[in-house]
Amino acid sequence: MIQASIPVDPSAVDGERVDASLDGVCFEMLSSTTSSVDAVSPTRFNYHEADGVLWGEYTGDTVVEGRFAGVREGDTVRLSYNHRSVNGNLVHGNAVTIISRVPGEGLRLTEFYASSDGSPALSFCREVEQVGSQA
Repeated sequence: MIQASIPVDPSAVDGERVDASLDGVCFEMLSSTTSSVDAVSPTRFNYHEADGVLWGEYTGDTVVEGRFAGVREGDTVRLSYNHRSVNGNLVHGNAVTIISRVPGEGLRLTEFYASSDGSPALSFCREVEQVGSQA
């Protein structure tokens, strides 16, 4: 298990926590405490999973290209991420993510991480249909 000293606030999680595979699931960012989210072109995260090992890629909004990898144990994901921002900065860090389900809306991710100054940060993502997927 990845050890991370990232504080998790269970009261921040929207919906019911669920133990769900994220393989093939796409999410888009709804909000973040560390940046404004572009409602027209939010960051999109594509997840892959095999036997609890997660990896994926993300792009959009302020992210040119990003990658993440980690593990899922039940409803909790622990991962490391790296990306290049549109301003040229390289960003890396760790996050603890709680998977939940909002009735009628699909899966949600509540992500706990540290901002660039080390203070606790929080973002929310919602499940969306992947571009080019068949419904």
